[in-house]
Amino acid sequence: MPAVAATVADLLRGRTWVALTGAGMSTDSGIPDYRGPTSMRATPMQFSEFVGSAEAQRRYWARSYLGWRRIGRARPNAGHRALVGLEAAGLRGVITQNVDGLHAAAGTSSVINLHGDIATVICLDCGRTAPRRDVQTRLARLNPGLDEPPVLEHAELRPDGDAVVRDWHDFTLADCEACGGRLKPDVVFFGESVPKPRVEAAYALVDSAEVLVVLGSSLTVMSGLRFVRHNAKRLRGNVIINRGPTRGDDLATIKLDAGCSETLAQLERALTTEG
Repeated sequence: MPAVAATVADLLRGRTWVALTGAGMSTDSGIPDYRGPTSMRATPMQFSEFVGSAEAQRRYWARSYLGWRRIGRARPNAGHRALVGLEAAGLRGVITQNVDGLHAAAGTSSVINLHGDIATVICLDCGRTAPRRDVQTRLARLNPGLDEPPVLEHAELRPDGDAVVRDWHDFTLADCEACGGRLKPDVVFFGESVPKPRVEAAYALVDSAEVLVVLGSSLTVMSGLRFVRHNAKRLRGNVIINRGPTRGDDLATIKLDAGCSETLAQLERALTTEG
């Protein structure tokens, strides 16, 4: 094991800890991130833009319809699986900024989906929720002529399942089957607030442990950075494992510039294997 990774293992050994994961956690599952060293520039849709016009909703849903074909097929990678094994080595739970559902699919016992779950759709007008797969089936029936590009490459697919689509103007929206209202993936858009009870649950989880381990997040947005700042004020350990710099580097007890999957596999071996 590399010396720095061994230092992380030494810090975590015998302690309780919580993982805060970002898009870099899922890159090995084929889902690109927004801000990693190899990511392409992308401009996510703002919440105000989405709710402001049917045209914006049509553009978003046309892109999301195609993007879901990749997100919906994604499977947990070695890093997700290693976190499940690390529950036997002090991991109290996972707070994820990702909406792909891969931590739950891997079998993590306690997951807080800070930004929601893209596998669920919510009506903005009546609050009814529905499985994304059902809405996807309806969209396919409504838009039989919209074909998937041969390959959704890194620049064409975003971590919230939003893909670039050049011809979206004639896309037909699916409405709420209960009230006819506007549908939106049940995820927190940029410019939208994380529900307060979810934030409080995340703080409580962080407070229950001795160390916070950030995995694959640049901590650019405050929704994740606030937990690192909170932990630093409590004089608890912050470990950051990410490719490239983050906004929380100055608050890190240990910063490791590395990928999540290989590092977590090393930590699992070090912390769960006798001798």
